[in-house]
Amino acid sequence: MAAKVKPNLDRLKVFTGNANAALASEICSFLGRKLGEASVRQFSDGEIYLQVQENVRGMDVFVVQPTCTPVERNMLELLLMIDALKRASAERITAVLPYYGYARQDRKDKPRVPISAKLVAKLLETAGADRILALDLHAAQIQGFFDVPVDHLFAAPVMIEYFKNSKHDNLIIVSPDAGGVERARAFAKRLNKPLAIIDKRREEVNVAEVMHIIGDVAGKHCLIVDDLIDTAGTLVKGAQALLRAGASEVSACATHAVLSGPAVQRIEESAIEEVVLTNSIPLSREAARSSRIRVLSVASLLARAIQSIHEETSVSTLFV
Repeated sequence: MAAKVKPNLDRLKVFTGNANAALASEICSFLGRKLGEASVRQFSDGEIYLQVQENVRGMDVFVVQPTCTPVERNMLELLLMIDALKRASAERITAVLPYYGYARQDRKDKPRVPISAKLVAKLLETAGADRILALDLHAAQIQGFFDVPVDHLFAAPVMIEYFKNSKHDNLIIVSPDAGGVERARAFAKRLNKPLAIIDKRREEVNVAEVMHIIGDVAGKHCLIVDDLIDTAGTLVKGAQALLRAGASEVSACATHAVLSGPAVQRIEESAIEEVVLTNSIPLSREAARSSRIRVLSVASLLARAIQSIHEETSVSTLFV
């Protein structure tokens, strides 16, 4: 277990909504701070009632809230909390987003569609966020949607620490698509392993057709590296293609356990040996029961980033 950070945090407070209170509590444990008190409830008509229940005047406040399912509720909780903190005279408010909802809608790829990731950025700024701390954005250019500072962390150091002790000498890192090559290449470089790429064509949303494998995977243990797993359709088809190409075994890792729809069932019924995820998003009960899913914690990583931001020291040291 990672050592706790040594705090100098008299003016720092951490709050959370209902999206991932367990992660926020773990972050506070590493920081040696008590989680801020706030009441977040729902009226019978569905409206959210929120009240910050302690003094935050002049404080450096961090709000930990992934905008995962239910996306709209968790996002509104985050916006309301930021607004409440701003009106309570917090000196600085940092929105800590272990998972950034709507990140996959980052461009106008069809006529008459919104750029939803940009709209979310503007909503956060309008609510009163002074800076953003994000983890593994689906597209790095989302940082440019903000006019406030953005610190973009990667879960790769946590994953690499786990896989560098892998028993598989014949490990090869696999990008699930062309867009993920940079992420997979950095992973492969850190582990000193070769790289392969799955070339696929996406016909519809959440439907992917695997075409062919770029690289020699015959007789090797393939590790598919991605930023998130949603319905797991792409993952399972990719694993099937790798096994057809001669791979001996297939594992996978991703930062965000979206795992919507039939994802867990698909993983359970697939030939994938292990899927390693982080606790950026809380697992569903079904996923938590799966024997193939392993969860690593990013609490220490986020806690160290929060301390660095608070103390105005470099966050880039967390990338190595």
